[in-house]
Amino acid sequence: MTELKPRKTLFNPGLKRRGIYILPNLFTTAALFAGFFAIVQAMQGDFERAAMAIFIAMVLDGLDGRVARMTNTQSAFGAEYDSLSDMVSFGAAPALVMYEWALRDLGRLGWVAAFVYCACAALRLARFNTTLEVTDKRYFQGLPSPAAAALVAGWIWVMIVSGIAGSEYRWFSCAITLLAGLTMVSNIRYYSFKDFNLRKSVPFFAIAAIALGFALVSISPEMTLFGFFVLYGLSGYVLAALDLLKRKTA
Repeated sequence: MTELKPRKTLFNPGLKRRGIYILPNLFTTAALFAGFFAIVQAMQGDFERAAMAIFIAMVLDGLDGRVARMTNTQSAFGAEYDSLSDMVSFGAAPALVMYEWALRDLGRLGWVAAFVYCACAALRLARFNTTLEVTDKRYFQGLPSPAAAALVAGWIWVMIVSGIAGSEYRWFSCAITLLAGLTMVSNIRYYSFKDFNLRKSVPFFAIAAIALGFALVSISPEMTLFGFFVLYGLSGYVLAALDLLKRKTA
């Protein structure tokens, strides 16, 4: 008579449990909270705080991956969790904040523009996850979702600090939302800064530029951050134009 082997169940001590790394997922959870907080603040009418929360989520999102690589705590769970957090913080949150601030007055066109941005963010993240192993690490294909969110949130922040209501520039706000969303799913290349090594020596002017950047942020954070991401958003189109010019010349 054959001996029956015990089944591995959830309570079976013979079943090996796979743990979850706390440190990188802690930053991811904080970024998710910042995105959710931005949505709540928009519902309450505090759009300046909502825009600031999106920028905080962007900083936290940039830290979780670096922390995971530095501490060798990368995992498939962390990658999936990071994508879901990005969808909330850089997909749903900017779209809803912009809709509540300016696009609501446009009626059906307003929520369609917000949905287009949200859908493009989801498509951008899905494409990034499926082409992670085959793309050039130095460049992103399409505008990264955090940068697109920074364009939307930065525009709202600058207008609020300037004392301008969203209804006054609702058409321009709609154009920014659609442009940021469609650029995410484009084939335009953007420099990823992934080959930037903090351990390597840099020229003196690089340190001076960093100090100047901190000074500008302290003077006018909304204008400095929005201006930086506008330049970053335009950089992809400049690279595309230069590539096209090289092909025509060749």
